[in-house]
Amino acid sequence: MKFSESLKKNHQFRFVYKYGKSYANKYLVMYKKENGTQTNRIGISVSKKVGNSVVRHRVTRLVRESYRLHENIFNSGLDIVIVARAGAASASYEEIEQALLHLAKLHEIIKIYLY
Repeated sequence: MKFSESLKKNHQFRFVYKYGKSYANKYLVMYKKENGTQTNRIGISVSKKVGNSVVRHRVTRLVRESYRLHENIFNSGLDIVIVARAGAASASYEEIEQALLHLAKLHEIIKIYLY
């Protein structure tokens, strides 16, 4: 069951960057802003600094899959932007997953903290 939508437009990302709260760790930076709806909207940003297109798409898929598998424990009504840092290029799935859950815990946006 899909609970989330995607942030697609530049102005949506900019709004979350400007008014949202952020936390970072070794691999990811997460911005969070309440959106006033019952669903989450998630945006993933991977810069060219991370690597070539193959590497960037791999990181994007890892982050998206990590979120998808744990989306039921996230609170609803949020806009979430996840920015990959350069270290994410060489990270495994488990490291990305742990980084995502760590940032969610810092933001206090998960119902149950598993890991």
